[in-house]
Amino acid sequence: MNVLLVGINAKFIHSNLAIRYLYKYCSKYQDNMSIVEYTINNQYDFILQEIYKKKPDILTISCYIWNIELVKELIKDYKKISPNTKIILGGPEVSYDSEELMKQYSQIDAIIVGEGEQTFNELLEHYIDNKKELSQINGIIYSKNDCIYKNINRAPLSMDDIPFVYDEGFEGFKNKIIYYESSRGCPFNCQYCLSSIEKGVRHRSLSLVLKELQCFLDAKVVQVKFVDRTFNCNKKHALGIWKYLHEHDNGYTNFHFEISGDLLDDETIEFLSKVRPGLFQLEVGVQSTNEITINNIKRKTNFEKLTGVIKKINMGNNIHQHLDLIAGLPGEDYNSFGNSFNDVYKLEPHQLQLGFLKILNGSGLKRDAKKFEIVYKTKAPYEVLKTKELTYDEILKLKMIEEMVEIYYNSGNFFFAIKYIEKNYDKPFKLYEDLAYYWVKNGYHEMNHNKIKLYTILLEFYYDCINKQDEVIKEILRFDMYSQEKVKKFPYWLDRNEDYKKRIIDFYKNEDNINKFIPNLKDYSSKQISRMVHLEVFPVNIIKWSKEFTKPIKKEETAVLFDYYSRDIFRNNAKYIKVKI
Repeated sequence: MNVLLVGINAKFIHSNLAIRYLYKYCSKYQDNMSIVEYTINNQYDFILQEIYKKKPDILTISCYIWNIELVKELIKDYKKISPNTKIILGGPEVSYDSEELMKQYSQIDAIIVGEGEQTFNELLEHYIDNKKELSQINGIIYSKNDCIYKNINRAPLSMDDIPFVYDEGFEGFKNKIIYYESSRGCPFNCQYCLSSIEKGVRHRSLSLVLKELQCFLDAKVVQVKFVDRTFNCNKKHALGIWKYLHEHDNGYTNFHFEISGDLLDDETIEFLSKVRPGLFQLEVGVQSTNEITINNIKRKTNFEKLTGVIKKINMGNNIHQHLDLIAGLPGEDYNSFGNSFNDVYKLEPHQLQLGFLKILNGSGLKRDAKKFEIVYKTKAPYEVLKTKELTYDEILKLKMIEEMVEIYYNSGNFFFAIKYIEKNYDKPFKLYEDLAYYWVKNGYHEMNHNKIKLYTILLEFYYDCINKQDEVIKEILRFDMYSQEKVKKFPYWLDRNEDYKKRIIDFYKNEDNINKFIPNLKDYSSKQISRMVHLEVFPVNIIKWSKEFTKPIKKEETAVLFDYYSRDIFRNNAKYIKVKI
């Protein structure tokens, strides 16, 4: 019997951990099973045709908010062309309201509710070995003789019984994120999240986790993303992992964790300050700083304590911090969200994620949507349209502000320009609000733009809305451009200065300069080096200003060497050095 496990991911760089768990756990049936992955960006017909070519007797699909609408269409069409294929669905998007789903889609033979490894193994025993009746399998809803039956829920597995899916290496994971799980469940009760439904937290044995993490270190994978909902809810467990990764650091691999920042104590922060820059990446869900909203969603957050923790970690200058906000939460209007944005922005995260509330099946907010007057989209991902406090017009404004944050803040391509422009605003939210208005007013949101155009739009915004006479902004933008790459194509407003050409050539020929400023390139010829770095002379001292943004920029001729082979781990900009020519 041919069993096909299908993952339909949101992006190419993603990989599906769930179907790999099923494959490894059901080791007895691996000769019958195969795994395929697609993305929601693949053509629908392509996915349908490719699955059909594999002729599965059992088609199993992992379902999430990003793929469920596609899956619904897929199973309807697939049963038309292969009516005898058994279709099994699993995943968070079908674990709740599953009886209703089966009533709507008669093509579904069974739905795995909740944790799937042991349940799927017993389903294969039923379909392949005829060993168990469907009525004996806990954790499923199934259809038989046009009737729908719901069995009792399955007890959670021990985390140590869940297989390690990478023991055969990392073939097929090139340019993809590798996911790992050391715990399941969450101690908190946030009403927008499905993790609050499962009571308690189960941890994988630390000795087992460390052994498995060594596989990632040995293979020198680029990044491992932990999917633990609150990685540091158990200090001993988290610190044990962090200390091992620090002590066995391969100097290359990055590990990403979702944490509760206000759980970090001084001992842990002191330890984190010592790890290699780039070893760890921390994602902290702030969501809102409005206390009424925090109470409405039953979230436990001490923002004052969190602020202190974030600042202390920033002082170490070695850990990438990613802070999240959610627009559309109950009790937060447009102005309140602006305050939350300002509070978080002041913490200077390397990434500020502005997301929008999604009313997930099974969540507390799904139950209380009417109570809070939350209106959301009928189809997945069930995103908020308006609330009692927030109109759809305001949602649209926030959508454009999100776009501005992604382009001009999170990209890192405009770091210095944004720092320069910020001084004209009391509140950063107003800056991105003005940028969003400017984009819509000029129709820039209706088309895609290359990087040069994005720099040009920012310059035009500055001149049209802030200061038409300020020539320094061009130099800041020039600095940003060269910080990212050796510019070959220049915008119309950026003049090329050829006055220093000979002195720059002489600089590269001087062996003392190479040894002093870019010793990592000393084995290359002067001509090769000139292609690998860039030397630009600015009429103002940007280097001095970049060390203290609150100070004015002095007019002072400054030669800056950009080394593209030594980059900042957070913004990926080139190392820049003041030199003499």
